[in-house]
Amino acid sequence: MWANDDWRGSLLPGSGPREHLADYAQVFDCVEGNTSFYALPPESAVASWARQAPEHFRFCFKLPGRLTHELRLQGIEEELAEFLARLAPLKSRMGPIMIQLPRDLGEEVLPRLAQFFAHVEGAGLDWAVEPRAPSFFAKGSVERQLNRLLISHGVDRVMLDVRPLFSGPDTAHPGLAVARSEKPHRPLHVFSSARQPLVRFIGHHDDATNLAFFQPWVERLSLWISQGKSPFLFVHTPDNKAAPALARRLANQVLERLDRPLIGAFPGEGQGRLF
Repeated sequence: MWANDDWRGSLLPGSGPREHLADYAQVFDCVEGNTSFYALPPESAVASWARQAPEHFRFCFKLPGRLTHELRLQGIEEELAEFLARLAPLKSRMGPIMIQLPRDLGEEVLPRLAQFFAHVEGAGLDWAVEPRAPSFFAKGSVERQLNRLLISHGVDRVMLDVRPLFSGPDTAHPGLAVARSEKPHRPLHVFSSARQPLVRFIGHHDDATNLAFFQPWVERLSLWISQGKSPFLFVHTPDNKAAPALARRLANQVLERLDRPLIGAFPGEGQGRLF
């Protein structure tokens, strides 16, 4: 997401009508487009996003849940074409489109994925698959088949890092239990199968827990960048109120390691002060 009322006065300016994507894009250069998982965005919304986002900005939309969770990647050609046509105004600013698989869709999805990649070949789009079935984390033949399939088609594997969320201290915060119930508790398998590794880091409310689990990512993300890859890092917290601040803190560790300019003040920080 790029807008949340809890971010007013920090990532976002204060009251009043705003085009918040433009505010968000002053700070961050990509976004995880979760809205497309639930519904096809209206043409007017896509046009607005195209107007607000600078050329270097990248949208990483999710394939609609209708295609992945209801149809389970079968008989989706017409609806897939409609989805891609709707996002066409953003094509030059599209990052990998994420195919988030259901938790109960395992080995049987492999031939469907192969057919899918053959179908979209030549469309000029990048793709990333987020597996969630246990068999894709068992380090057995099923996982090896998936990884070989991704490599052969130049598709990235989404790395969901939920270790902070499930390893941090239990607290009375209402969002923690909800976040733990919504996210699959799967082991982290670090695997770059293409040129745009995509990491989804699901943080805790406890800062020490987040920083401890992120330290190895500083090394890995820096390594991928030095190899000429373009990794994406998306940061969540249990209720996402603190997500922008945590994302800035974590990204700055990587940028500092690479001796690159750091992410500075948010558009809404410091408003209301004369000096």
